[in-house]
Amino acid sequence: MEREMVIVLDFGGQYNQLIARRVRECNVYCEVHPYSLSLEKMKEMNPKGIIFTGGPNSVYAEDSPRCGTEIFDLGIPVLGICYGSQLISYLLGGSVKTAPVSEYGKTEVEVETSSLLFTDVSKKTVCWMSHTDYIEKAPDGFQVTAHTPVCPVAAMENTERKIYATQFHPEVMHTQEGMKMLSNFVYHICKCSGDWKMDSFVETTIRQIREKVGKGKVLCALSGGVDSSVAAVLLAKAVGKQLTCVFVDHGLLRKNEGNEVEAVFGPEGPYDLNFIRVNAQDRYFKKLAGVEEPEKKRKIIGEEFIRVFEEEAKKIGAVDFLVQGTIYPDVIESGLGKSAVIKSHHNVGGLPDCVDFKEIIEPLRLLFKDEVRKAGLELGIPDYLVYRQPFPGPGLGIRIIGEVTPEKVKIVQDADAIYREEIANAGLDKGLGQYFAGLTNMRSVGVMGDGRTYDYAVALRAVNTSDFMTAEAAEIPFEVLQRVMNRIINEVKGVNRVLYDLTSKPPGTIEFE
Repeated sequence: MEREMVIVLDFGGQYNQLIARRVRECNVYCEVHPYSLSLEKMKEMNPKGIIFTGGPNSVYAEDSPRCGTEIFDLGIPVLGICYGSQLISYLLGGSVKTAPVSEYGKTEVEVETSSLLFTDVSKKTVCWMSHTDYIEKAPDGFQVTAHTPVCPVAAMENTERKIYATQFHPEVMHTQEGMKMLSNFVYHICKCSGDWKMDSFVETTIRQIREKVGKGKVLCALSGGVDSSVAAVLLAKAVGKQLTCVFVDHGLLRKNEGNEVEAVFGPEGPYDLNFIRVNAQDRYFKKLAGVEEPEKKRKIIGEEFIRVFEEEAKKIGAVDFLVQGTIYPDVIESGLGKSAVIKSHHNVGGLPDCVDFKEIIEPLRLLFKDEVRKAGLELGIPDYLVYRQPFPGPGLGIRIIGEVTPEKVKIVQDADAIYREEIANAGLDKGLGQYFAGLTNMRSVGVMGDGRTYDYAVALRAVNTSDFMTAEAAEIPFEVLQRVMNRIINEVKGVNRVLYDLTSKPPGTIEFE
């Protein structure tokens, strides 16, 4: 049976893969393609629906990305979002101008509930707006189906041509009924049946990896975190002993984590992997000595990672492919494509220009964290590994503000171990997206016993998130925080103050650096 598919055409928005992920949540397969995808290729793919993403441009600018109007003659339902909605209006004869009042953030929108797109949606619903241009007048043949006090065309549709558009972003969590709207588009408008599951991704990816690798040798960057663990098992199932997993202990791991990773993936573990552990703590600390700038630390850690792998590859003979557990939030934050750089990830933006491998394979590149976990379960990876706390590739190097030293690493390791233990003891660990302790670069005066101290402040972080693109600080019970504070100050040498970070993402990031 031919697989149902919805295509997302990318016009430069940050949320392009998030849209695809939301469609996949509806159990419909979805792929992102450039807006320049040819009509011939599109017809070959035979999509059930097409979605235009947002983007940073103005549709009336000469160099703005555009597709041809022929796409609307295919008879395939189209949904335009933000820039995508303005593009539909512009191409079909409507009017798009700079808005007298820009809209950003949560906005109450009044919708026409008779529209198929807004079936079972509240008459007044909160949506996420982010635009400086607006549709002043909808094209002929279009009905306005939503508005705000300052946005006359917050949504519009031409039911006869199956064209729909929203000025707001239904794909982000801040749009309270956004999933309902996307589900309406997928099921009521595109007439999808919803026959796609994560096991399809696993099967397809294994097949694609086998075809790509052939008889080549593969080296996997294994950190022991969720992403690299899933990538490693995925590759092991695809190419077996052609795969060698290299675990670099850079001295920036959580407490006892190096030995834990070796116990799982090493010779005594449940997986039939070629496993090499490289203890590289000293070379990392030497490279990081005196470095305080976050991006520079990430670049150093990322480049050293690749250099270690190149060295190991030479020891085992010619290696054709390097595998990494890059996931989609890593790609977006690193600013690849048209999005702004937020931070470099060691397995994305931190790569050196010259890498001594034929190609890099990133099988999880288009997935979000919870999708990676679903893939892990499909692969038969135990729950305790799949739901392990996320850990960044640069490790504690980006949870320590300022210079990284062995002494600071030990402080963070000990404080983080206490924090995670108490969170688990309180039964909170399963409900949190991510939680950890980091070290600020602040030292302050304290009193311990009868003596004066001048020690570091540890910052605790805990967030709730479904996709790691946005996050809210978690409400940890005060008695739990107080217990963590008491233990850290009493048990961790060099700390006399404990803080709790309330910052959401945005404006902050989940990690400190």
